[in-house]
Amino acid sequence: MGIAHKATFEYTEDIPILIIEGDMTSEADAEVMRVFEKLKEKYHPKHLVINFEKTNYINSAGIATLINIIQNINEVGGKVSFVGLTGHFQKVMDIVGISDFVTTFNSDYDAIADIKTRK
Repeated sequence: MGIAHKATFEYTEDIPILIIEGDMTSEADAEVMRVFEKLKEKYHPKHLVINFEKTNYINSAGIATLINIIQNINEVGGKVSFVGLTGHFQKVMDIVGISDFVTTFNSDYDAIADIKTRK
């Protein structure tokens, strides 16, 4: 049986990357927010990349968690970038309107390059 959910982060070229694996549901909310709060406390990021390359599923609770993170970053005048969205995930983000508040990229490095040009 695979991982139900896992959240980790890495710091690449001074940009934090939140990595979400497995299912992004209410069960994942506490772990994702714990990792995000740890990341926020340690680095005080103005920009954040969220990597979905290993995310299998997202539901409304997962969407609510993402909105919470996006609002947190927006409050400090920052921007969130998404990486690794499947066609289905992109469609979900478009339908719920999250696409209006984030920029989507194919790779972490593309997102980081864009962030660095906007600094």
